[in-house]
Amino acid sequence: MDTFSKIIAGTMTWGAWGKNYTTSEMSNLIEDSLELGISTFDHADIYGGYTTEADFGEAFNQSNVDRSKVQFITKCGIQYPSEQRPLEVKHYDYSAEHIIWSTEKSLQNLKTDYIDVLLLHRPSPLMDPKEIAKAFDHLKSQGKVKSFGVSNFTASQMSLLSSENLIEWNQIECSLTQSNSMFDDTLNYMSINQIGAMAWSPLGSYFKEDNNQNKRIKPLLSKMCSTYNASEDQILLAWLLHHPANIHPIVGTTQKERLKDAVDALSIKLKIQDWFLLLEASWGHKVP
Repeated sequence: MDTFSKIIAGTMTWGAWGKNYTTSEMSNLIEDSLELGISTFDHADIYGGYTTEADFGEAFNQSNVDRSKVQFITKCGIQYPSEQRPLEVKHYDYSAEHIIWSTEKSLQNLKTDYIDVLLLHRPSPLMDPKEIAKAFDHLKSQGKVKSFGVSNFTASQMSLLSSENLIEWNQIECSLTQSNSMFDDTLNYMSINQIGAMAWSPLGSYFKEDNNQNKRIKPLLSKMCSTYNASEDQILLAWLLHHPANIHPIVGTTQKERLKDAVDALSIKLKIQDWFLLLEASWGHKVP
């Protein structure tokens, strides 16, 4: 199952929702990522208002990278009102028909014959495990998707879906500043059932918000940067990587230097007391 690079490149801000890179710039970033050992690229159909997959596909086509050397993740299910889809309301659609149609669009946009893993982007109150199984079985039998998973699912939601489907991955929000999944049975369920863990926003809110939580973390993080000869983002990644669930951080940076920093963070081994000192700072109180 786990053929992905430990650090995954998130593409959400590569296109219209961020840097708006040209085809050549995106192609260079793909090659830079692979040069650093990052071979897995995370997508979703909705990124860029349903435009980023196609932009990436053009860039990948222009690159010198062999498809067999990389892995593509994408997600489906969110129906997002946009110029591409003038819908009346944002909603989720996990009908077999939509899952298959969406996957076919992603294959076309990414200019590939197969998706390495297809994720259901958000849990829906209307999802039917049997209906989803029809789509998964069809896509698997045609060789269009190698494996399946979910994103942002709780333990009970994974259990519901697993009654009819083989779920191999769950992509969750997980970081020092958002550690709920380590304590609400999400990661425990995944470990017990051999469901791989990917973490979006692995640096959490630390660089985004000036709040009390981050003010508590900052002096401690600064001290640890000196102790471990590392940057703040590397310590934050090392904290996440210390968890035994073998979490794959999805990093959203588009800068080669920061991608290298993320890869270098793999070699940092935090002492157990440092791990809990950071957790205590994040919570604002001692563990029970």
